[in-house]
Amino acid sequence: MTEKIDGMSMDIEQAQRDKLQTIFPECFTEARLDIDKLLSLCGEYITDDFEKYEFKWKGKSDCLRLAQKRSTATLRPCTEESVNFDTTQNLYIEGDNLEVLKLLQRSYFRKVKMIYIDPPYNTGNDFVYEDDFADPLARYKEVTQQTTKSNPETMGRYHTNWLNMMYPRLRLAANLLRDDGVIFISIDDVEVTNLRKLCDEVFGEENFIDTVVWEKRYSPQNAVQWFSESHDFILVYAKRKDLWFPNLLERTEEMNARYKNLDDDPRGPWKAENATAQGGHGTASQFYVLRAPNGKEHHPTAGRCWVYTEKVMNEMIADNRVWFGSDGNNVPALKRFLTEVKQGTACQTIWRYNEVGHNQEGKKEIKDLFESVPFDTPKPTRLLKRIVKLATNQDDIILDFFSGSATTAHSVMQLNADDGGNRRFICVQLPEVCDEKSDAFNAGYQNICEIGKERIRRAGKKILEADGGQIAFDGDKAPLDIGFKVFKLDSSNMKLWDDTPIEGDDVDTLLNRMNGNIDGLKADRSDTDLVYEILLKMGYPLTENVTALDIDGLTVCAVADNRLLICLQPGVTAGHIEKMAAYQPQKIAIAEDALADNSAMSNAHYLLENKGIELKIV
Repeated sequence: MTEKIDGMSMDIEQAQRDKLQTIFPECFTEARLDIDKLLSLCGEYITDDFEKYEFKWKGKSDCLRLAQKRSTATLRPCTEESVNFDTTQNLYIEGDNLEVLKLLQRSYFRKVKMIYIDPPYNTGNDFVYEDDFADPLARYKEVTQQTTKSNPETMGRYHTNWLNMMYPRLRLAANLLRDDGVIFISIDDVEVTNLRKLCDEVFGEENFIDTVVWEKRYSPQNAVQWFSESHDFILVYAKRKDLWFPNLLERTEEMNARYKNLDDDPRGPWKAENATAQGGHGTASQFYVLRAPNGKEHHPTAGRCWVYTEKVMNEMIADNRVWFGSDGNNVPALKRFLTEVKQGTACQTIWRYNEVGHNQEGKKEIKDLFESVPFDTPKPTRLLKRIVKLATNQDDIILDFFSGSATTAHSVMQLNADDGGNRRFICVQLPEVCDEKSDAFNAGYQNICEIGKERIRRAGKKILEADGGQIAFDGDKAPLDIGFKVFKLDSSNMKLWDDTPIEGDDVDTLLNRMNGNIDGLKADRSDTDLVYEILLKMGYPLTENVTALDIDGLTVCAVADNRLLICLQPGVTAGHIEKMAAYQPQKIAIAEDALADNSAMSNAHYLLENKGIELKIV
């Protein structure tokens, strides 16, 4: 049967139910899940003990339902605000990230390698997303017209409001991560404990990697009541800890300088390492008297043993891998050669500002681009570059759904320029209105998205202008991508049936609704709007290549090397369908009112079915 695209986002609940039913069909009776039977099959039996360890707050269940409620929205392309729209692989999306994350489920399910977010810290003054369970899109429209709202501790729902904002977004974000993916979340002391519990629930406490402490200030603040806070936290969780491993960091000159060549060893610089280990961890063969080449005897100190057995140690002495000092009388030490050390170093959990930057450096970077500081707390690009280096390879997708000043996008482009990578970013930001008293508003920026987009434009231009405008890569590397496609959250381009109850015998209202849905597409939307909604609803990335084909006078959009053909123009006949099929697409999407007549629909269905091509009606 030909399927009609309904203008709704992915049905997450149904997808999860289908997966569960595939594995445990016996747990479904009349399409309903028997939770008791499922638990018993997993070895969990119902008892009368209702006390258990769990993390609860008011509104948690509603949050989960909100995360899984299908969205009626879409993302409309905005070419005039984009850079290199037709060629770039980067995305900048304006909209409430809850709705946007829902819309990305089909196209980017398990495709994102790394997520970084810097959500609003719960300081009592930051913006708190107030989600509306009934009509999230209407709530989004309302939010875009207002400035920052407060969440004071005196409200009584101080932590609850913040958790209700974070929980559904993290749930949806987890779906987008690859199995070898990872998420980094910046946070301060106020909510770090709750965020840790929240992430344990969403990602599983077994997938917790570590907590990084970032030194965000280089000098103390004296105007404080207690301590001058100089750090933030970054929580790190893997999608699957057994599959994600961080890349090594580059060795610094200081690290390499520790290696000397004290005896002109032809193998190059080395450094001395302890030749003993804790005695409790050694075997009997590691307790012996070690005789140096000059005949001096050495004993391991109390509670210690030698690292190697006597046989292995004598072999290393013969190979000049044990150092007894320039006169041969020193305590023996192992020679660790620089050439045998890994080319990188493991990342530690304390990140100093001299290594990854601080808040003032982030502000200076913004000021260098804008000649002012239109954003209060930008993260430094060095911090984000370290995270991206640790977490990704050169062709991975990075998502930031609290994009703010777009430091993530800037850092990805800069790192690609540094190492020739082709990493791609997806930035999502609510177009929160700038306060009229802010520097950003005085500089002419109406909302945060305008700052973010302009930063990416200026940063990309500056990166290209570096070194005389030449960025040279070895091999067949693609040109540096400093572009981005802008999309904006809006209602679907497809008319959705208004199921609001009609009072009494109001036949006129019913007829108006029916007449209004004869044409299923909204009159004020363009074909381009609809093409990208079809991509979203059918699971194609928004950066897929879209080209135009001329098929007997009809313009047909070819997506992803002809894997999908889209025709929205009227007058489609069986002959047109046959010529489309000659391109051997996997799927063909046609506007319902584009078909010439009912016979064209029937012919299209059977023709494509015989060729194994899926037909979608818009």
